[in-house]
Amino acid sequence: MKPRYLLLSLIVALLNACGGGGSSATGTTTTGTGISTGTGATTGTSTGTSTGTTTGTNTGTSTSTGTSTGSTTDTTTGSTGTGSSTTSGTGTSTDTTTGTGTVVTLEKKAALLAAKLGKPSRLLVGLGSVDLASIQKQSLTPDIYDQYLVGVGAGSWPTWNSPSGAYVQVVAKNADAMGAVPMFTLYQMASNGDGNLTGLANATFMTQYWSNVRLLFQQLRIYGKPALVNFEPDFWGYAQRISNNADPATIFALVNTDADCSNLPNNLIGVSNCLMQIARKYAPNAYIGFPPPLFGDLLATSVGFLQKLNMDKADFIVMQTLDRDAGCFETSPQPTYCQRAGTGWYWDETNTTSPNFTEHFALAKSYNVGLQLPVLWWQTPLGAPSTQKGSATQWRDNRARYFLTHPNELIAAGGIGVVFSAGEVNQTTINTDGGQFKTLSTNYFLKPASLP
Repeated sequence: MKPRYLLLSLIVALLNACGGGGSSATGTTTTGTGISTGTGATTGTSTGTSTGTTTGTNTGTSTSTGTSTGSTTDTTTGSTGTGSSTTSGTGTSTDTTTGTGTVVTLEKKAALLAAKLGKPSRLLVGLGSVDLASIQKQSLTPDIYDQYLVGVGAGSWPTWNSPSGAYVQVVAKNADAMGAVPMFTLYQMASNGDGNLTGLANATFMTQYWSNVRLLFQQLRIYGKPALVNFEPDFWGYAQRISNNADPATIFALVNTDADCSNLPNNLIGVSNCLMQIARKYAPNAYIGFPPPLFGDLLATSVGFLQKLNMDKADFIVMQTLDRDAGCFETSPQPTYCQRAGTGWYWDETNTTSPNFTEHFALAKSYNVGLQLPVLWWQTPLGAPSTQKGSATQWRDNRARYFLTHPNELIAAGGIGVVFSAGEVNQTTINTDGGQFKTLSTNYFLKPASLP
């Protein structure tokens, strides 16, 4: 089997372009629609604009409590306690009732997912893009262990081990060794170049693409334990940019040529739904998430764009802050691996000047409410705070410190956890951060933040 470190030459070429993190901007809070099905009592609080639907068999009393700033209308049809209830009004919270009659509010969804992953009800902390030996050397105990799956065709991730696709089992085994849930970041759409979407209409490319997706979830079914999958960072932002009026149906893509998705349309909506459909069919033990487009010019319409893609049917939202350490972008001249226009890479920890962490969490909350899903931060930089910008592998950043010392702010934004990793090989890692992650994570685990 091919060790992870021998794959860096292939991965680096693809990852150098991976990002979309940028500087966080203030987002517009958007409300969404939720579905409740089951038996039992309903309790919820509404303070914004929400629409919820409850359908099921009621064997007891249905009760709605909370603060409402609008009108609520309940309609019950049927006989002898069996019927449906529809509630509409103003609020920012949607309740979901499970088949056992347990009500799950949006705030409870993070804890429910953590339980499905076999993890405690606290903010989870993970690591990615680092080898097992480095983690074990520091006696670290991450909750999540993330690795990339990149490429389509020759040299792509299925070829990294034998038999085809066995790399998934390698990562899963490593995650098991540290008591972590394996996470896979599927990064195949960038195979033709960052932002190059011509593959969507190419029969050869898409045939191989769907074959790889199926292989991933077939491997996860063999693994048989909970796993996380992050679908295509940056891709959704590039796609939104070329769509007409933020309508994913206007982007052609070959979808129903694949036998597992013959019922879906040949457009971007078909792509997102095919990813979910294949995942649900082959690996019900896998939990899937999509990263929202975080390009500044797309924020005003991105929630609606994701809703049209039916991404509220996923299991979580993949949130990002920045794909490089702040110091890498701040240095002048910028190194080749950190060339991007803009300012404000290093956020204000006092949250008095922009950009800052409060603004970012407000943006994350808008996706949490808009899609009614918990938020998992991913590829969060590992740089340490400093007045100096730093140098290769030791760039400055303050996100790791802030996140691990303000965990309740992540939870308030809908967070289930945060995964720390370098988005490029010249960035700060747990091997070059002066022991910062070990100290911060150890202190956090001594007094973890509980999920609602």
